Amino acid sequence: MAELLRAMGHEAQFAINGTAALAIAVRFKPEIVFVDLRLPDFDGCELARRMKSEAGLESSRFFVITGQTGIEERERAVEAGCDDLFLKPIDGGLLDRLIGS
Repeated sequence: MAELLRAMGHEAQFAINGTAALAIAVRFKPEIVFVDLRLPDFDGCELARRMKSEAGLESSRFFVITGQTGIEERERAVEAGCDDLFLKPIDGGLLDRLIGS
């Protein structure tokens, strides 16, 4: 996804897990975060909670990308402060609309 965003002309960072993502976000201060629901160290909802508590990241928009289709996942994402949840694979057109909105 980072490569697709870069190809679309956006600055993007990539992290292999939640711990690395949090460290990068604290430095990078992203406007938008796309996060997988399932991460090796903790889930995307927990990452959203942690990021939202960091100075400078409170207004970042969070979108969860997952293969899980249940309503429970969407509810957990919203409770964690995420803006929305989308099913994999996410296409460039949707990414463009989310970034532009």
